[in-house]
Amino acid sequence: MENVHILTQRVSGRGDFLPFSAEHTQTNESAATHDLVTELQTSLVIEDVLAIYAKFAKQLLNFSGLQFQSTLGTAQTSDSNTNTNPYIFDLSIGREHLGQLIYFSQYPISSAIENKLRALHTALVYPLRNAMMYSRVLKLATKDALTGLNNRSQFNDILSQKLENCRRYQRPFSLMLLDLDNFKQVNDNYGHKVGDDVLKEFSKVLCSSIRGTDSVFRFGGDEFSLIIEDPEFTTNKVIAERIMCLVRTSSLMAKYKVTTSIGFTLANSQDCETEIFARADKGLYKAKASGRNCAKAY
Repeated sequence: MENVHILTQRVSGRGDFLPFSAEHTQTNESAATHDLVTELQTSLVIEDVLAIYAKFAKQLLNFSGLQFQSTLGTAQTSDSNTNTNPYIFDLSIGREHLGQLIYFSQYPISSAIENKLRALHTALVYPLRNAMMYSRVLKLATKDALTGLNNRSQFNDILSQKLENCRRYQRPFSLMLLDLDNFKQVNDNYGHKVGDDVLKEFSKVLCSSIRGTDSVFRFGGDEFSLIIEDPEFTTNKVIAERIMCLVRTSSLMAKYKVTTSIGFTLANSQDCETEIFARADKGLYKAKASGRNCAKAY
C-alpha cells in the first residue's frame, strides 16, 4: 500500500469520513457532471430542470429544499422543505443575471462543498436559461399582453380539460362570461389609453373576486370569462354580486360610468365546448336584454 495517497471527505449530515483516491474521485465527478449535463437537456420546464439538478446536488449536500428565484417568480422542487437555513448562490452567464439558487439545509456548507456546488452550477446555468426563455415564450402564447390574464387560447385548452374531467371523474364546474357596459363610449370619447386603464382595473376586480382554484380569461376587447370550480348557481350568484359591487365602488369605473353584464351556466357530463359556451353566452344576452349591469343564469 505504499505510494497510495488516501483522502477523506465529510459526508454532510452524517459526520463520518469516507476514504477515496483523488484520481478516482476526479474521474467520478467528471462522469457525474457529464451525466448531469445530458439529463438537464431533456426538459425545458424550470421545475423539471431543478428536480434533475437536485438529484445530482444531493450527492454533495444533504439539503431539504431547493428554490430558484428569478424575474419569472419562484420555482422549487416538489418535496422542498424551506424551514431550514438558506444558502444563496447567484447564477449568471457572463453579465446576464439569471436569478438566485437557494439550498435549504440544517447542515453548514463547507468551502469545499461550496466550490463543488459552484462547479455543478456551470452545468446548470445554460439549461436553466433555456427553460426560462421557453417559459417566457409560453407565457406570451397563453397570456393577454395588456392585463396579464389567460388568453383565449389558454381558455380553450383549460375548458377542454375541465370538460374531460367532468365526463370522466364527475367533476362539474361553472362557466361565466362577462363584458363591460358602455365600454365603447369610453374608447370613443376618452381614447384607448383610458380604455386600457379600465380593462386593467376590471381585470383586478375579477382576480380579487374569485378563489385560487378558479381561472380568469380575457378574450379580447371587453370580453372576459371565468371558469369556477363550483357547480352551484348560488356560488355563481355570490361571485357575480361581488364583481358588480367592486365595479360600482371602483372610482375609475364609476368615473366613466362603466358597469358589467354577466351570464353563467353549469357544466354537465354531456357538454362539449360549443354547447356550454353557447349557454353562458345566452345568459349574457339575457343580462344585456334586462337592462345591463346584472347577472343571468342559463
